[in-house]
Amino acid sequence: MKQIHLTVFGRVQGVGFRYFSQMKAIQHGIHGWVRNCDDGSVEIIAEGTGENLQLFLEDVRRGNPFSTVDDIAIKEMDKTDGYHSFKIKY
Repeated sequence: MKQIHLTVFGRVQGVGFRYFSQMKAIQHGIHGWVRNCDDGSVEIIAEGTGENLQLFLEDVRRGNPFSTVDDIAIKEMDKTDGYHSFKIKY
C-alpha cells in the first residue's frame, strides 16, 4: 500500500469534482478523502496499490466533463493512515 497527497488546480470547485473523485476512488479501490481548499484547489489523500493509484491519478487528471484540471501537485507519503473508505470532507 502507498499513500499520495494531491492538490488539484483549475476549475475544480462547484463542478462535482469531489463526487467524481470519490466515485473514481471507489472504482479503483482507493481509500482516503477529498476536500475543497480555500484557494480554489481540491486536496486529496489517496491510499492503494501502486497500480490502482496510477489509474486513479489518470482519471483525476482528466477530470469530469464540467471541470478543467490545469495542474496537480503530487507528493508521495512515507506512511499510510489505514483508511477504510473514501470520503468527501466538508
